[in-house]
Amino acid sequence: MSKYMRGLSDTEVAERIASGRANIVERTTSRSPWDIIRSNVFTRINAIYAILFGIVAFTGHLIDGLFGALILVNSSVGMIQEFRAKRTLDRLAIIGRVDPTVLREGERRSVPAAELVCDDVVILASGDTIIVDGPVLTAVGLEVDESMLTGESDPVLKNPGDRVLSGSYVVAGSGSFRADRVGADAFAQRLAAEARGFRPVRSELRAGIDRILKVITYVLIPVGILTIFNQLFRNNQPLDEALRGMVAALVPMVPEGLVLMTSVALAVGVIRLGKRNCLVQDLPAIEELARVDVVCTDKTGTLTENGMTLDEVRPLAEDGEIEDALRALGGAEERPNASIAAIIAGLPGDSAWERVGSVPFSSARKWSAGEFRDRGAWILGAPDVLLPEADPARAESEALAARGLRVLLLGRIGELPPAEQIPGTVTPAALVVLGQRVRPEARGALDYFAEQDVAVKVISGDNAASVGAVAATLGIPAAETPVDARTLPEPGEEFSDRIAAGTVFGRVNPEQKRDMVRALRAEGHGVAMTGDGVNDVLALKEANVGVAMGSGSPASRAVSRIVLLDDSFATLPHVVAEGRRVIGNIERVSTLFLTKTVYSILLAMITVIAAVPFPFLPRHITIIAWFTIGIPAFLLSLAPNTERARPGFVGRVLRIAIPAGAWIAAATMTTFLVTFDRHAALGEAQVQASTSALITVLAVALWVLAAVARPYVPWKVLLVAAMAGAVTLLLVTPWGGKIFQLDPGNLAFTGFALVSAGIAILGILGTWRLMAWRSRRARARAGA
Repeated sequence: MSKYMRGLSDTEVAERIASGRANIVERTTSRSPWDIIRSNVFTRINAIYAILFGIVAFTGHLIDGLFGALILVNSSVGMIQEFRAKRTLDRLAIIGRVDPTVLREGERRSVPAAELVCDDVVILASGDTIIVDGPVLTAVGLEVDESMLTGESDPVLKNPGDRVLSGSYVVAGSGSFRADRVGADAFAQRLAAEARGFRPVRSELRAGIDRILKVITYVLIPVGILTIFNQLFRNNQPLDEALRGMVAALVPMVPEGLVLMTSVALAVGVIRLGKRNCLVQDLPAIEELARVDVVCTDKTGTLTENGMTLDEVRPLAEDGEIEDALRALGGAEERPNASIAAIIAGLPGDSAWERVGSVPFSSARKWSAGEFRDRGAWILGAPDVLLPEADPARAESEALAARGLRVLLLGRIGELPPAEQIPGTVTPAALVVLGQRVRPEARGALDYFAEQDVAVKVISGDNAASVGAVAATLGIPAAETPVDARTLPEPGEEFSDRIAAGTVFGRVNPEQKRDMVRALRAEGHGVAMTGDGVNDVLALKEANVGVAMGSGSPASRAVSRIVLLDDSFATLPHVVAEGRRVIGNIERVSTLFLTKTVYSILLAMITVIAAVPFPFLPRHITIIAWFTIGIPAFLLSLAPNTERARPGFVGRVLRIAIPAGAWIAAATMTTFLVTFDRHAALGEAQVQASTSALITVLAVALWVLAAVARPYVPWKVLLVAAMAGAVTLLLVTPWGGKIFQLDPGNLAFTGFALVSAGIAILGILGTWRLMAWRSRRARARAGA
């Protein structure tokens, strides 16, 4: 083993890199440029539109192929937004990267993960992620969490000769190992790619849109065949006119902008959060954020700053070695946690004590210990773990903890206990009192969650009274009655009830944190878990959305879907708000697109049954698409929206879109059938009938837009008015009439069209209210 104590030489490293034995694996935070181009260009919707545009081009009426521009718009806007998101993701991922420490030429060096090579000696400390595989060379109380690999949550004590695998995490102690499997052979690269890279996680939103598009695709073919048959053989239209009518019937059935708006909204959400130093590691996390109604948060490093201050060392016995013992225990920790770091800073100077052995701190044990030559064995840890309940020192520590202070016990022990055993009798020597600094931004963030009906639960490994005191200063409800997690039953119904009732929990071990999150999710809650330590990893994985602090352990960042790179808890409300904005707006604009799909399908079917030409030309459909859906939907998709997302996206949208689409189709065909002269040539009379039908569609569709745009703010009112003004200009100006073949000159027809539109609006409003009443009644019955 001695040849590894100096590590590799620079020459040996260069030889291994040249021979391909380096830890080089392609790892991206987002899709490749070609993947982005391919996914935005070669889509089902673009294929449909390309075929229909080709049919129109065959007829020679290119003005009726304006909808073909949507192929370019769909592709270019989606690509632009994804490329911007990619740049943001790539930049932030580089900022958040952590480099391992290796031993080379006898000295420690921090190197990028890609520069690790076979036979490198990798140094390990508590909180480190193991990113390549190999045998352990040295170990001092080295404990590794292999739950990511085996499902076993208990840490595994590693000794020299044991293997460590990438994808596991150091939870306690320190050591080193020799890398013998790197690159594609190591688990870590695959796990990192899965955690950080773009991956199409299945979501209700995307699954719902895919189902809708699949059904529409199946409907297009039979409707197209029936429409062309009707135009050619039942209405004796020329081939070019029949093809134009078929295209006009099919184009509006496709919710062409729905996928576009979804991609844009998600990409813009990622970019906005990126500007707040928030790394979104997968896009579907945005959707999950919108459904969050419970935020579980750790205390240390989240509500309070990682740094602490040594306020006082309170002796419990006449002992002149207290400060020297604290210095010695601090020096025994290779990578001190916040508490040990505060003691080291508060008691400057090196200890002259010679260490014989030590047990490093572990959040699972909640103590550390050291044995020193001629000085005996000392232990430092939580008083409620090391002392019996009746000990006066424990009562004194709990009184201090109730004031929001962190208290550790320094004591003497007979001998150094093994890491896996509970210490024996502890003779108290002193209470070490540490001050905790509450993050200044935490109060504002918690107030936001209270306003938005998002419950906050503090789950911490610290003393329950201490956690409760900090929570009380932040105004968290029921903080004065914190729950000691050691009194909780095993997971089950009683456990779930107590978790639902409590808001502040102390002495929570990593497995309990996971079980708490699991219990909340089982009750139907959307749970966001925030944390920064290895002890939070299991809960971060279990939550709907795991949110890690940027300065936290590599393990917590690797398994989280969102990383707050600036460690600011105040960013979390913006994260939740962004998720709500994105999903709420996608649902809103989906109503517009699917309303058009419904009335388009019904119009095509009615024209076949009534044996009349399709009312509109493709250019008319372009007017409808642009001014009642496309432009307003784009703007509405970027609007503020604080409504929490709920399950049942498809059903909820269809309950609005189907009645609206049905009434629009009925009113439009009524107008067309009343104003259409079957015996007239394809001239002025049919143009007037088509114009009247178009007025009906536009009037009702604009009203639906106004309804969907609520609640009103000045810019939304201006948006609806601008769209109404634009279509009015097209109808009344000579150039509009010439380009789009419109003639609203028959005032009787126009009047009838407006009356039909008014009836349809009343019908939609009445149907919506009836459905809402029935829904409330059903919920009342279910509640009873």
